[in-house]
Amino acid sequence: MADRTTAGRDTTATAGFDRRLLPPMMLGSVLNPINSTIIAVTLIPIGNALGAPPSQTAWLVSALYLATALGQPVMGRLIDVFGPRRLFLVSTSLVGVAGVVGTLAPNLGVLIASRVLLGFGTCAGYPAAMALVRSEARRIGQDSPGGVLTALAVANQTIAVIGPLLGGLLVGLGGWRATFALNVPLAVAAVVLGLLRLPKEAGTGKAGTGKAGTGEASQRGRLAARLDLPGMALFAAILASLLLFLMNPHPRDWYLLVIAAAASAAFAARELRAATPFIDLRVLGGNTPLLVTYGRALVTYVVAYSFLYGFTQWTEDGFGLSPFRAGLVQIPMFLVAIGVSIVTGRREGVRGKLIVGGLGQIVACVVMLTLTGDSPVWTLILVALIFGVPQGLNSLALQNSVYHQADPERTASSAGLLRTFAYVGSMVASSTAAASFGQRADTGGMHHLTWIMLGAGVLYLLLTVFDGTLGRADGDAAAGTPQAP
Repeated sequence: MADRTTAGRDTTATAGFDRRLLPPMMLGSVLNPINSTIIAVTLIPIGNALGAPPSQTAWLVSALYLATALGQPVMGRLIDVFGPRRLFLVSTSLVGVAGVVGTLAPNLGVLIASRVLLGFGTCAGYPAAMALVRSEARRIGQDSPGGVLTALAVANQTIAVIGPLLGGLLVGLGGWRATFALNVPLAVAAVVLGLLRLPKEAGTGKAGTGKAGTGEASQRGRLAARLDLPGMALFAAILASLLLFLMNPHPRDWYLLVIAAAASAAFAARELRAATPFIDLRVLGGNTPLLVTYGRALVTYVVAYSFLYGFTQWTEDGFGLSPFRAGLVQIPMFLVAIGVSIVTGRREGVRGKLIVGGLGQIVACVVMLTLTGDSPVWTLILVALIFGVPQGLNSLALQNSVYHQADPERTASSAGLLRTFAYVGSMVASSTAAASFGQRADTGGMHHLTWIMLGAGVLYLLLTVFDGTLGRADGDAAAGTPQAP
């Protein structure tokens, strides 16, 4: 196996995963979750400061996810070709720029633009981490580094714990602008860690194989010339038109669905005849387990982010909690999620995790339907505790499913697509919350949102119970081999 030139580390293969890669991997992968959770407790303060109702501030959520949904698979494909280092550095630098723009934003429009920049800036972290997991697994001859995958999941859960509380503290100390300024030091830390520890040459797919030197550079150059930019552009058109419609569904915007349908047809025609397609539809179409995993991710994120944004807004506006206390209410969920991830992380199977996670979502939604503005605070904490179980199980199981079901040569782009489907679910959640609340996040709107969450939770459970391929995924995970399409 060819040695890799790295920054500040020995090129000789070691017996285990190079732990020096973990800090940049984890920091890069959590830049998106920390911005997701912090914004949850700042929507009401921002709306009050800028005179915007929840239906308008919802764009602060959707703007980030629209940009990230577009950028994740594109960045993942670039990482598959060029390796993670340069894409990671460029992308995380953009996070710092977005932090400055958001901190100085004079109005809601500029603030939304900063969230778009944040979305693109956080695109490389997770695909880069998954690509490094795959390349290190090859180097050490261990194709199922469950401990590392668990570390990534726990890092995201930990940030989710810190996010709401930190957001509330920052709002209390420096106002909502401080939550945007936080991105500047985070971006600096990520860039420094990337420069010091990420491999300078670390092709994770076919671009990184073969003889070192001129032959490898030539091969990478040929792949770079076939990045399928038309396919990427058509994919962006599909997502942009579809997500813009989902943000505010209305018959007058029918043309967006027509654009999405036309772009989809053109995208399929392009990808089926491209020499090196952006998304290999033949392989993906024959990989039913992976497609179902993507669908499952979309549905579960509708539930998870409807709770994160909708429930949090209700605790502030409908229940009367301050942003800091609203953040405190979220902490039990994430603490339970961390514990569940740690306990179950090294267990290879995914089916049991997904079933228990699906049941947990349904139970939590049923309890939410009993809440009113006069409910005791402990009932809010109870809902958060119940939601912690699916929060800890579902994201870890979905991540592990993609790792074992995807084409090893497209690990980063497959991981990016997982996040894309998750962000589509998040966009649906944001749109649903905005439609449910209107001008005020009251109890009636929260119950309306909860019924939608309950329907999505039931669908998620059905997708899991009747998915016969999960037995194969469990067997492949235990054997440490990818699942054959």
